[in-house]
Amino acid sequence: MNTKILNARMERREDKSYMGKVELEVEGHKEPYELTIYSKSGDAWEYSLHFLKDPGPEEQILAFEEYIENDDDAFDVLVDAAWDSMEQASE
Repeated sequence: MNTKILNARMERREDKSYMGKVELEVEGHKEPYELTIYSKSGDAWEYSLHFLKDPGPEEQILAFEEYIENDDDAFDVLVDAAWDSMEQASE
């Protein structure tokens, strides 16, 4: 799947955990998505995927979720985009 990252951000919280958000479009999908990621230590990630603005077709969000579940590299690209935003903010 071809994705286009619209916006990404990451913050380190008071408890030293990480919380990030990545807004993205997927080629051929009706609506953009927002992926919220969370990690206690910055290595094992939990996530939540939802439509960014308006609801879209359920089969599309399910297909994208399956894609990032099964393709570690694709998921890592999204996490890296959020990491990069945090690094740029600290420079």
